[in-house]
Amino acid sequence: MITAAALCPHPPLLFRELTGQQDVAAELRAACVDVVRRATEGCDLVVVVGGADRSGPWDPSLAPDVRPFGTTGRRVVPAGLPLSLGVGRRLLDDAGWTGPVEPAAVAWDAGREEVDGIAAELVARPGPVALLVLGEGSTRRGQTAPGFLDPRAFPFDDALAAAVGAGDAQALAGLDPVLAGELMVLGRAAFGVLGACALAAGAEVRPALTYRDDPFGVSYLVALWSFA
Repeated sequence: MITAAALCPHPPLLFRELTGQQDVAAELRAACVDVVRRATEGCDLVVVVGGADRSGPWDPSLAPDVRPFGTTGRRVVPAGLPLSLGVGRRLLDDAGWTGPVEPAAVAWDAGREEVDGIAAELVARPGPVALLVLGEGSTRRGQTAPGFLDPRAFPFDDALAAAVGAGDAQALAGLDPVLAGELMVLGRAAFGVLGACALAAGAEVRPALTYRDDPFGVSYLVALWSFA
C-alpha cells in the first residue's frame, strides 16, 4: 500500500558539489528534502520513480554519478544511476533515510498502457510504501532556457501545477504526450505514474504543493501527496 508520495525535480544542481561556493539551489534542495522526509515517515520501503531511456528496475546499490555534470569527484564504476534516479537517491540520503530503496525507471516516452502497468505493480506491493517521484515541467520558459522560448509552456505548466496542487490524479495520468514532448517536459511519464498510482489505489489524495519556480527557464514543482 502506498501511503505517500514526494514529487521533486531532478536538476543536476541538487547535487551540492556542483553548485560551487554559492549554493544556487539551496531553497529548492531544502524544499525537496522536507517533502521527502515527510513522505517517508513510518514507511518500510521507498520506491524512486524517474525518467530514463528505458523502463525497469535498477540496482539499488548503484551510486549517483555526478561526473558527467562537471565535478572532479570519484568516477562511478560501473555506470551509476540515471540522473533522475541518482538525484532521488541523493535526496533520500540528505533526508536521512536509511531503509530499503528500489529505483524504478519509466521510459521518457512511455505510453499510457505502460504507465498504468508500472502503477499497478507499485500499488500491489504490501505497505507501507512511499514513492519519490522525480520529474520536471517544461524546459521552454525563456530565451535562455534549454529548449528556448515556447509560449505554450506557460499554460501547460500552469495546468500541471494546478493538477499537482489539487491532487488531480486523472489530469496527471492523462498529460498529452505529444505536447509534453514538444515542450521538453522531462517528467511527463513520471507524473503519469504518480497519477495512475492514485487512480489504481482508489485512495483520497491530500495534496500540498510546497514549491514552484522556473529558474533557468525550467519549471520545477515540489509537492507531497498523502493517501488516505
